Amino acid sequence: MSAFNSIYPQTTLKSGSLMESLLQPLRQQLDSIEIRDAELARALCKLIPSQCPFARDIQILGRTLFRIPPLCKINPLYEQLMGLRLRSLVYLADVCGEDVTPYCY
Repeated sequence: MSAFNSIYPQTTLKSGSLMESLLQPLRQQLDSIEIRDAELARALCKLIPSQCPFARDIQILGRTLFRIPPLCKINPLYEQLMGLRLRSLVYLADVCGEDVTPYCY
């Protein structure tokens, strides 16, 4: 038990809990978006990538300076964006009858 917790036992320190509580309304808003327009669905399918971009190693003269993790690992809204993209694809395929294969790569 840390000294802080022994002095203030009612206080719990959770890493990311503040960030989680700040992001929760935005997550709920993204999850609640209904796709009702083909143009919006097409735009979302073009803007939101279909795959998590690969990690990159930044190298100079053969030495790795630093590593950039896959963007999906550091994006706290990744799951909501993928859900929004999926709803857009389903709308285009089921409601509009479009072929969505151009948006899958």
